[in-house]
Amino acid sequence: MKKQIVLLPGDGIGPEITESALQIIKSAGIDLDYVVMQAGAESAAKTGETLPSEVVENIKKYKVALKGPITTPIGTGFRSVNVALRKELNLYGAVRPSKNLEGIRTKFDNVDLVIVRENTEDLYAGIERMVDDDTAESIKRITRSASMRIAEFAFDYAVKNNRKKVTVVTKANICKFSDGLFLECARQTAQKYPQIEFKEILIDNLCMQLVVRPHEFDVLLCPNLYGDIVSDLAAGLTGGLGIAPGANYGEDGAALFEPVHGSSPDIAGKGIANPTALIRSAVLMLNHLDYAKEAAKIDSAVNTVIKEGKFTTPDIGGNATTKEFTSAVINKLK
Repeated sequence: MKKQIVLLPGDGIGPEITESALQIIKSAGIDLDYVVMQAGAESAAKTGETLPSEVVENIKKYKVALKGPITTPIGTGFRSVNVALRKELNLYGAVRPSKNLEGIRTKFDNVDLVIVRENTEDLYAGIERMVDDDTAESIKRITRSASMRIAEFAFDYAVKNNRKKVTVVTKANICKFSDGLFLECARQTAQKYPQIEFKEILIDNLCMQLVVRPHEFDVLLCPNLYGDIVSDLAAGLTGGLGIAPGANYGEDGAALFEPVHGSSPDIAGKGIANPTALIRSAVLMLNHLDYAKEAAKIDSAVNTVIKEGKFTTPDIGGNATTKEFTSAVINKLK
């Protein structure tokens, strides 16, 4: 019986890179049953809804979703569909690996770190208002339950993936109550995992240290906002958002896999989008679905194509099209 997953192609370059990922998954010998649905700008244009209720219902039913990038307007327009999905599905734990791929020139070699991001609260809870015409106010909400939950998730992740160190990231010297609570929960959790080294760092110092000595870090445990920012910074260290995968996990077994990057409407339809981030997100999904062997084959094929450099897309120094890159990866699977 085929495994069923929800597929959200997304906006902008989403459909293009989604098609690439699906072709590669099939070429690796995996036959999944996709429940294709729309959300975001494309959905709004067709149905008037950015996140139809049946999308959430189907992800709850099938438990696993692969999602392309979805447009989020800046400053105006509808609220983020990405944030809404995490909230509706209680996808509290975001995992964003950042690792160098041979063949992409970067400032540092052998960077290999993972951002674990609390995904449900902090400023992303969207508790904000206009106090008056000239004053806007946002509330930063941190709770003990969510902080303990993500701290335990991070340490469990470290143990299961043979990671040696967890570093908690806060601004607890200034946000003494909110970030202070997050830090307190991380400290309490660390005591349960004596085999894992535990460190603390302030967010501003972390940003400086990452661009000077990124090899000092392993697993970074972050509140929501800091995790979002740091994951992009880490992607920059390892080759850019075009190769950065992401996964989101919930308490009830739901899991959503997506690239870290946005929908890039400026290059949509030009055939030059880099599908690597979505393919690597699909690799995380396949491991989650117990297709470890096939996932490893895909990961190796992508790495080999990028290392050889003959069919890489413009964002990572090549001149290949999306289709040419995809075909090169498929050829490596044969």
